[in-house]
Amino acid sequence: MAAALARSPQLTALFIAPGNPGMEPLGTLVPIKADDVPALVTFAGENRIDLVIPGPEAPLVAGLADACDEAGIACAGPSRIAAQLEGSKTFTKEVADAAGIPTARWERFETAEAALAFVRRRGAPIVIKADGLAAGKGVIVAQTLEDAEAAITAIMTDDVFGTAGASVVIEECLFGTEVSLFAFCSGTEAVLIGAARDHKRIGEGDTGPNTGGMGAISPPPGFDRHAQEAALDLTVRPMLTEMDRRGTPFKGIIFAGLMLTEDGPKLIEYNVRFGDPEAQALLIRLQSDLLPILAALAEGRLQNERIVFSEDASISIVLAARGYPGKPTVGGTISGIADAEALPGIHVFHAGTARNSDGALIASGGRVLSVCATAPTPAEARARAYEGISRIQWADAIWRRDIGA
Repeated sequence: MAAALARSPQLTALFIAPGNPGMEPLGTLVPIKADDVPALVTFAGENRIDLVIPGPEAPLVAGLADACDEAGIACAGPSRIAAQLEGSKTFTKEVADAAGIPTARWERFETAEAALAFVRRRGAPIVIKADGLAAGKGVIVAQTLEDAEAAITAIMTDDVFGTAGASVVIEECLFGTEVSLFAFCSGTEAVLIGAARDHKRIGEGDTGPNTGGMGAISPPPGFDRHAQEAALDLTVRPMLTEMDRRGTPFKGIIFAGLMLTEDGPKLIEYNVRFGDPEAQALLIRLQSDLLPILAALAEGRLQNERIVFSEDASISIVLAARGYPGKPTVGGTISGIADAEALPGIHVFHAGTARNSDGALIASGGRVLSVCATAPTPAEARARAYEGISRIQWADAIWRRDIGA
């Protein structure tokens, strides 16, 4: 997002909180945590910021847009209540049911005993979801009853996701192809952005636990613009009408996670912001100026002209730290990023990076880098990205070798 905004001819100054070493050329880094709402609003007021653009979900669920509104600062994101579309799986399911949006059958449970009894009656495969925010890791697709029982125990008894797992939503398992659909929304209106396909699981062949995302491709094969518009009519616009009916209209970016089943698209979840790593795959193809679009959105207006993307295909491949999505190995030095970016069509975005006392680039989190590529065909983009990865030296890196395959 910062890289896309930095390209805008309308931009005069860009501040990024908290940022990372990869963002240093794009703007001024501000040492404020992304979910420290009071400090962010104070900074924005003192520095006469024209527009606040939330990146992750936590500050939105914490009420960043509401606090900006109270301070008279424009913010391109939904209110705290509207952000419950991502902050609470139960809230999403209730809205979807009220709006007639096709989704998996579901039940909510507040005790482990009740949840365990339910899965023992229903059997597997079955999907267990922590109700609250869990950094993209709170969804377990249990293939066996034992896996389901272990997931419920981990979430509700062992508190692996903290308060996010105080209750769980248990759903039927949907089968098909997963896609991510994006739109700019204001009130009851939506303008299609585009689509991508994420690869959530840690291992090749979609094996192992879910992560925040190990890679993405855009556009997803078999989901053209006509299909995207039809899915928007089915899964997003009815939600906007229902939110408006409730007196809590949605304003911002919506990401609808969909399963393309034999019966048509069904809603898996909403995110209330650009996804990660979907944002990387989408925004490196974006030709429209993102800044005026978001400025209009903050005012409750939609720019109705079509959002223009390059015809090229794109891919984003995440380099994570060994141990992720559990306890990642941090502190390892990273080099070779400039060599990777010297290749045609390659972009390397930082996530969990920092600098040590000697100024060297090091890993500081779970998902550390996103190596992206554009090319005329998906196969060429994929080959370019993996060539880019081969130029990077980092001993603790792990990545999937089948993204986009």
